[in-house]
Amino acid sequence: MTELPVDERIGHHIKRAEQHVIAAKHAALRPIGLSVPQYTVLLVLSTESGLTGAALARRCLVTPQTTSAVLRTMERDGLIERVPHPVHRHVLETRLTALGRAKLRRADEAAVAVEQRLGELFTEEEFASFIEFLGRCSTALDA
Repeated sequence: MTELPVDERIGHHIKRAEQHVIAAKHAALRPIGLSVPQYTVLLVLSTESGLTGAALARRCLVTPQTTSAVLRTMERDGLIERVPHPVHRHVLETRLTALGRAKLRRADEAAVAVEQRLGELFTEEEFASFIEFLGRCSTALDA
């Protein structure tokens, strides 16, 4: 065992906070009939239509296998459509359907409410510092 107690481990605190955020978003999205991964896919596709499954996995910070399962369910439910790329016929591009856009509008209201609850805990300066600190963590571990 190392000399660094659990309550002094930044990663432990980040993970704990992340789990609470995901749980709150899951609860907010459940009445809309979406999971957090499905919501994330809809949100990403709303700004980057036509992404492949692999690109979506990278943007959504999940594995390609997870993305593939999520996309199958979303396509079955009519939230997205997957069409062959005009040049590379074996590559499937993913786009929102009208139903997907409608669900996203409702879901985004619920998810933003969770984000706003978090944001209200901080002053503007604290919020900016917090975002900077999290960015530093990402940068340090990305190197």
